[in-house]
Amino acid sequence: MRRVLRLRHYSQRTEKTYVGWVRRFIRFSGGRHPRSLDGAHLERFLSNLAVERKVAASTQNQALAALLFLYRDVLDLPIDISAETVRARHRPRAPVVLTRAEVWRILDAFDSRARVPALVATLLYGTGLRLGEALSLRVQDVDLARSEVLVRAGKGGKDRRTVLPASAAGPVTAHLVRVCALYVRDSTAGVGVPMPNALAVKYPRAASEWPWYWVFPARRQYREADGRRVRMPLHHSAVQRAVTAAVRAAGISKRASCHTFRHSFATHLLEDGYDLRTVQELLGHSDVRTMMIYTHVLGAGSPGVRSPADRPRPVG
Repeated sequence: MRRVLRLRHYSQRTEKTYVGWVRRFIRFSGGRHPRSLDGAHLERFLSNLAVERKVAASTQNQALAALLFLYRDVLDLPIDISAETVRARHRPRAPVVLTRAEVWRILDAFDSRARVPALVATLLYGTGLRLGEALSLRVQDVDLARSEVLVRAGKGGKDRRTVLPASAAGPVTAHLVRVCALYVRDSTAGVGVPMPNALAVKYPRAASEWPWYWVFPARRQYREADGRRVRMPLHHSAVQRAVTAAVRAAGISKRASCHTFRHSFATHLLEDGYDLRTVQELLGHSDVRTMMIYTHVLGAGSPGVRSPADRPRPVG
């Protein structure tokens, strides 16, 4: 299953999720091989998720997608199941959106030891990036001269550009100076970074070059299967924990998370008068219908985009 997922260029997070659902399905079915199971077993598993475990509709649909991929694309077996009868009906939810004052209260409430997660959170709000996109940034993806951030292979495998707030240029520059010191130590010790796809074969030295280094590297090194030591990007949980602590310290009663900064970015741009199409391109949505959750605020377009993080801080 992993080989097929990688052959079709699914993301690592999708691979981990799909494999996890297949393992749960096998355990639920008494350890039997999926070849010996049929659509009835799959429906019982999905019913158990909905009725007994009371999972969300999106979680149930995720499990269904993983199992359909297993049977149709990996095992190449016909599965006697009607996807429409077991697919949970997803009801759109209004996103949690912070006010401008609340955003800055949270950013100011980060623990002094959480300097890097605080900078990540600032970029999530100032650029509209997803958490995974921010942590996957390479040094060459941050263009300080043009005030742009290049997102490579974002959701759906698409590249896009978004605005880098001018207010973050100084902190990002200072951060990269510290990261460069770590890069020098890694380079001297022969520690590189993983390369996407087959670029390690095409550009053998790229893994140890500064442009390919992570903007937010992890503290620890890891050893790959071939014995090479590599530096991975900062883990999602490090930022998520810091954001949760900052929200609590700021006294915000909303159920805010890392993704809330992205919703706030979109909403505040629309409040500033940017048109829906411009915000859609910055967020990387392929269908404008995805933007309908933000249609409570609409405005006219503008030739240039100014990040909401560049507005003066509100009082209070």
